[in-house]
Amino acid sequence: MTTTTPAARSGYLALWRALPRELGFHALTMPIATSGFVVAVTLVSAGVGTIVTFFIGVFVFIAALYVSRGFGTLELLRLEWAGRPAIERPVWSQPAPGFWGWLRSMFGNGHYWLYLLHTMVINFIISLITWTIMVTWVATALGGTLYSFIAFTLPNARGGDRGLSSWILEELGFDPAPTGYPIADVVVYTLTGLVFLATLPLVSRGLILLHEAIARGTLGAFASDALRRQVGDLTVSRGAAIAAEGHSLRRLERDIHDGPQQRLVRLQMDLAAAERQLDTDPAKAKKLIAEAMGQSKEALEELRALSRGFAPPILLDRGLVAALQSAADRSPVPVKVIDELGGRSLPQEIERNAYFVASEALANVDKHAGATESTVSVWVDDEHALTVAVYDNGRGGAVATPGHGLAGLEERLLGLGGTLSVDSPDGGPTTILAHLPLPVST
Repeated sequence: MTTTTPAARSGYLALWRALPRELGFHALTMPIATSGFVVAVTLVSAGVGTIVTFFIGVFVFIAALYVSRGFGTLELLRLEWAGRPAIERPVWSQPAPGFWGWLRSMFGNGHYWLYLLHTMVINFIISLITWTIMVTWVATALGGTLYSFIAFTLPNARGGDRGLSSWILEELGFDPAPTGYPIADVVVYTLTGLVFLATLPLVSRGLILLHEAIARGTLGAFASDALRRQVGDLTVSRGAAIAAEGHSLRRLERDIHDGPQQRLVRLQMDLAAAERQLDTDPAKAKKLIAEAMGQSKEALEELRALSRGFAPPILLDRGLVAALQSAADRSPVPVKVIDELGGRSLPQEIERNAYFVASEALANVDKHAGATESTVSVWVDDEHALTVAVYDNGRGGAVATPGHGLAGLEERLLGLGGTLSVDSPDGGPTTILAHLPLPVST
């Protein structure tokens, strides 16, 4: 004996739940398809008819392309409204400069021609077929199911015209209506109506899938569109990476010049002075040497601080979370580190950039936020990207100003294919989210 599983029952019930929206889709299909067909055919015919007057015909034809694009986009929106997954839209690139560039952009874009073909031919034919099937199916389901009510309640049903089933019974020598009502017709029509009613959501979904398949093939983006967009993104990322690297090198040069270099120059001068005083005034020479020792220690500390912007030893030895905790311990503002990685191993380059982002954000909190507490959280999100979130309860108003810290972080992340988002209303609080895509193998 065949049994129905709960999954199958829930799937069938889901079809019924989606049926009202799908019926709305089918009800509007033919009016919209007919409107698109009439407008597109009219414009194309007018464009071809006026092609001898070059400019008029061309502009009319372009109008047909734009109208078809509108109807094609409407078809995609209707499919989404009917509950189908979104179909990736084509990339409608900006027209090239100049009149002739604009014409080449229009007539050279294959998506416009596919949208025109869909509006003027394909969708009209398919809509005519699917709309006819749906009207027939709904009418049969409702008419057959309600036939018993019609046959037994309407006054003219008794002794009325016999249907096919009654005619067959009469030919076999049976009375088709012993009670005066067409019982055989009632049974046959009711059963037929119930069958059509039971299969209505299946038929509706099948016709929706037909529309979706055609729309995906003619109205969706090309595979080459994604490749072209990826190449463009890589070009932008490469430019951003170069800009971020240049910014980091300039900043490092400035920091070395203003910090350790000045101290080393002072150290050299103190040692030279001590050397001159060594024979004539040993006490003064000893004092100058002590000052030189202090300058050397401060220069060493500044060099260590600069090196933390690249790869501190604790990051290489113990990983990202330990390095973040070390940065939090050094911060003048109390910082809490929340580890949601669960011991997950990450590529060293990703950890280094994540540490740099968090360190720079914490430095901004110390310098500009006026905060009393801050939080650093790290986790891997659903898009397989490492997320670093830095929160503070400061005054807010943080923006990515070109040439400053946050803008540099944006460029660094863009060069890695990541993103930086800043939520910092006036009055605070501030939340900085950095997303760094992980390699597929991690």
